[in-house]
Amino acid sequence: LQYADDIIFFGEASMQNVKAIKAILRTFELVSGLKINFTKSSFGALGMSDQWKIEAANYLNCSLMSFPFTYLGVPIGANPRRCQTWDPIINKCERKLVKWKQRHLS
Repeated sequence: LQYADDIIFFGEASMQNVKAIKAILRTFELVSGLKINFTKSSFGALGMSDQWKIEAANYLNCSLMSFPFTYLGVPIGANPRRCQTWDPIINKCERKLVKWKQRHLS
């Protein structure tokens, strides 16, 4: 999933896939002439041991992210059944609706 300069990979958590991701990103650097700042990048995985996640993050030379996190305004890794997961999104929509109601729309 990619939006502007943000990218998120989904897939089976395996070192083989971590190595493939790094190869893809390095190939992108070579082809585009752009440089990925891995120190500003984060790595996370669900259902894997902390040790495995640390090893994968070290291999990619990036930090280890914590869950839940927000991607494009959507909480990732949070419990979708809990109201508080969605409260920030609902509040943001409500604030926008108040502004829209104050305008005269034709």
